Amino acid sequence: MTDRRSFMGYSLAAGVLAPRICTVMAADAPVSGPVVTTSTGKIRGVADSGVNAFKGIPYGASTAGAGRFQPPAKPKPWTGVRDATQLGHRSPQLLSAFHGVVPPEVEVMDRDEPMGEDCLVLNVWTPTLERASKLPVMVWLHGGGFTSGSGGFICYDGTQLAKKHDVVVVTVNHRLTAFGYLYLAGLGAERFANTSNLGNLDIIAALEWVRDNIATFGADPGNVTIFGQSGGGGKVSSLMAMPAAHGLFKRAIAQSGAAVKGIARDAASANAERFLGRLNLKPNQADQLLTLSMDQLLKATEGSGPPIGFGPVVDGKTLPTDPFDPIATPISGNIPMMIGTVETEVTFFPNQQLEPMDDATFHGRVKQLLRTASDADVERVIAAYRKGRPDRANTDLWLIMSSDATFRAGILLEGERKAEQTQSPMYEYYFTWRSPVRQGKLRTFHTLEIPFVFDNVDNCQSMTGSGADRQPLADKMSAAWVAFARTGNPNHPGLKDVWVPYDNVRRATMVFNDKCELLNDPYGSEQRLLRSLMGRA
Repeated sequence: MTDRRSFMGYSLAAGVLAPRICTVMAADAPVSGPVVTTSTGKIRGVADSGVNAFKGIPYGASTAGAGRFQPPAKPKPWTGVRDATQLGHRSPQLLSAFHGVVPPEVEVMDRDEPMGEDCLVLNVWTPTLERASKLPVMVWLHGGGFTSGSGGFICYDGTQLAKKHDVVVVTVNHRLTAFGYLYLAGLGAERFANTSNLGNLDIIAALEWVRDNIATFGADPGNVTIFGQSGGGGKVSSLMAMPAAHGLFKRAIAQSGAAVKGIARDAASANAERFLGRLNLKPNQADQLLTLSMDQLLKATEGSGPPIGFGPVVDGKTLPTDPFDPIATPISGNIPMMIGTVETEVTFFPNQQLEPMDDATFHGRVKQLLRTASDADVERVIAAYRKGRPDRANTDLWLIMSSDATFRAGILLEGERKAEQTQSPMYEYYFTWRSPVRQGKLRTFHTLEIPFVFDNVDNCQSMTGSGADRQPLADKMSAAWVAFARTGNPNHPGLKDVWVPYDNVRRATMVFNDKCELLNDPYGSEQRLLRSLMGRA
């Protein structure tokens, strides 16, 4: 794994990527710019190439001090004009959870803005400040699970979507890891009675800010779509089951991330006690968490012993039920949804087999994946995947199968249960375009669709390369996402096939590649065989 600094010195980065990073960063420091009035005061942004950008806007008060492990509070109003030209703090997080773990091709997308507990900030890109424009709003929830990331990544920049598609884009920072998802409500202390799902409550506070302020940015507060990838897709999915979020968004898009179930309360309380134990604290000493440094708390998140899982908790209050188990949450039955994955999600992660694989190794890996399956069942699965993709090598089939067993399994189940509601349309996609970077060995890796959705392929050449095939695909995908945000229907003139809603009979799926086409149940038989042998419905 090449370190980030060395990677940026490569000929690709030095010739294409590095100058673009410098250009983006230079745009963060103007001397004047557009001014708008928000509910807490005036802010000054940046006007560039027909797009107004406002960064680091506080939608909540600092979560440091007395605000630590408490639900978000409104920010304090200010006088004068506050500069909104620089990214605000990201949530406290372990840098080791991202840097050196993800591919360097993606790692360079991180601007590495400072972190801190005053992290409840958001960014807005808009092509107009005219209230009468009433543009649709797309609120992006970043990936990184529930433990890392920010809304400031280069690939999340909303300039092109705003400029080319007449939409207002918002990206959000919220509390992560223990700061956002440590469940202290089960420990019995009155002070922490509401310490549950704080990171998601932060996002809800950001959506309330959008409701109250986004009209000033030329947008329609009644036409909000939330969308996110990986952990962001999980956040989208869990918000659909949270009563406090009801009415704050009209549509939802989950990319390569689902939240079929949340964490049970007992498990979440056990996690909290394990976390306290790493700090030599007992459950009745949780108030001492307020006296420890940010770094001490972060260090405890990666202590020895069983790992601590951070994520939404089914607490019976802020999240009353599992979002998509045993059925899709009824409170969002009227919310149209788009959902999908990329073909080889797992090539984003370390220690993957990227080189050629012989038949014996392939068989052994599949047997390990299926655990209790017989050799005959292993060969059944391999034969099914080979039949569906007869031109693919063993390594390709293994990476696709691994992705189907993880990311795609949750997405498919969530989509099926959403489709069962029949109250609102559900659209499914499958992204199969292969990146040429690293001699094509990363194939269709987790996060690869993001530059196409945001129409940022030129700013993300470390991920997409520089081929002429990128922009036509970006045109189709970004227009589909915006069309869905605008009307709840992703169809537009650039798509050859009509993208019909998904149902559990036809299973219509838009396959995005050089040739974008609607297919019925693509590769469905092998995926369902794999799920059945893994003991999944």
